[in-house]
Amino acid sequence: MTTVTIAVRYFAAARAAAGVEEEKVQLPAGASVADAVAELARLHPASLPRLLEAVSYLLDGIAVRDLTRPLHDGAALDVLPPFAGG
Repeated sequence: MTTVTIAVRYFAAARAAAGVEEEKVQLPAGASVADAVAELARLHPASLPRLLEAVSYLLDGIAVRDLTRPLHDGAALDVLPPFAGG
């Protein structure tokens, strides 16, 4: 089975919930952002799943609105919690 490896970077509350700043995640080829999110919830079941419902994602620096967007090997997925301020 072919896989893709992505770099996931966590920011602010997401970093605290995951307990790491960055990690590599391996997924099946053809995986989507939604598949990555499900894997992140599985990897960090105690604290991350609830937060993942409210975060925003950047894929290679571009905001992701469609979680069915496919991932490519070497992609960078940033997990950004909601920010307060104005």
